[in-house]
Amino acid sequence: MKTPFVTKPQLEEIIRTYPTPFHLYDERGIRENARAVNAAFAWNGGFKEYFAVKATPTPAILKLLREEGCGADCSSLTELMLAEKCGFRGEEIMFSSNNTLAEEYRLADRLGAFINLDDLTHVDFLEQSIGHIPETVFCRYNPGGVFTLGESKEGFQVMDTPGDAKYGMTRPQIAQAFRELRAKGAKSFGLHCFLASNTISNEYYPELAAILFRLAVELKEETGCHIGYINLSGGIGVPYRPEEPANNIAVIGAGVQKKFQEILVPAGMGDVKLCGELGRFMLAPYGCLVTKVLHFKHIYKEYAGVDACAADLMRPAVYGAYHHITVSGKEDAPCGHKYDVTGSLCENCDKFAVDRMLPALERGDLLVIHDTGAHGHSMGYNYNGKLRSAELLLREDGSVDLIRRAETPEDYFATVVW
Repeated sequence: MKTPFVTKPQLEEIIRTYPTPFHLYDERGIRENARAVNAAFAWNGGFKEYFAVKATPTPAILKLLREEGCGADCSSLTELMLAEKCGFRGEEIMFSSNNTLAEEYRLADRLGAFINLDDLTHVDFLEQSIGHIPETVFCRYNPGGVFTLGESKEGFQVMDTPGDAKYGMTRPQIAQAFRELRAKGAKSFGLHCFLASNTISNEYYPELAAILFRLAVELKEETGCHIGYINLSGGIGVPYRPEEPANNIAVIGAGVQKKFQEILVPAGMGDVKLCGELGRFMLAPYGCLVTKVLHFKHIYKEYAGVDACAADLMRPAVYGAYHHITVSGKEDAPCGHKYDVTGSLCENCDKFAVDRMLPALERGDLLVIHDTGAHGHSMGYNYNGKLRSAELLLREDGSVDLIRRAETPEDYFATVVW
């Protein structure tokens, strides 16, 4: 069972001002989680969490995270512009992109951001784009093959296929990139890698860290380059299903510290600063999509139609992703009825849940769709002429702020040339 961070009386008060559907975020939960992440890595004096802007590109959320000491991980021109508008400056910004445009590199350089190169050919392209090579440059590593973590204490096996991913450089390429960058004036280097997504295992980050730490020692010996930073990227997941175990960030931080002491310190590299670029772990549990039951349909299955649709949360439609649903006010009622919970798009995949056991639903019931704080509103779109919903922030004192208004038909037509 998942317990929403918002109660039915609170929701009833909110909808008097802000009609459903809307995404709602929990300020208290966001702040507490950010502090827990920073505490878990406080043993590394230079640690910086660069929140993955793509997960929740909402200014109020980004500013809140900056107040908690987080930076911004950007991957496009407009994400860089957004970070700048939210007050991020210089090394508070990490720019990690692929198939990058020259204008993106130019803005990243103007902002003083750390630049993370995805490909060997981008060494020359970066120099051509900005006219020089920054003193500090990161490079993204792809080890290829299949990454398998194996059976964890939680009984969950992590598998992914870096060899099929378009990101990063091979082992020989990254060594060559370091040599070329140093020849062009770079003095300090960073490593970055991403191996698996949404891992529910305390062992993933330490295993990834060990791979990068060993690579850093090898590259230092091979190239003579000073490696000052290692970016562990993202991949730490959240339990979308109630029965899944939650990651323990304190245990994860201690696991990374152990690898740091075993690998980097003996190699004389105890000054390396660590970075993260978590998105899902930072935000997903602290956001929900609130929607209202509108209609019922009784044909070959039982359908409950709501006023949200896949344009508000596309993960279930595109990935078949599970998002838990709570019927507000019926948290303790027996889940004795089976429904497909659907939106109104002209696509049969527009379903938030399939064959989901829920309490008996009534028209007007408020559904809380959990864990939409990351890759929820940000992945919205306008197919079928649907307008993206509002975003609200539940403050620590119980008040609610509108942090992004709902789209209007005027917004939908704004880019049209008649």
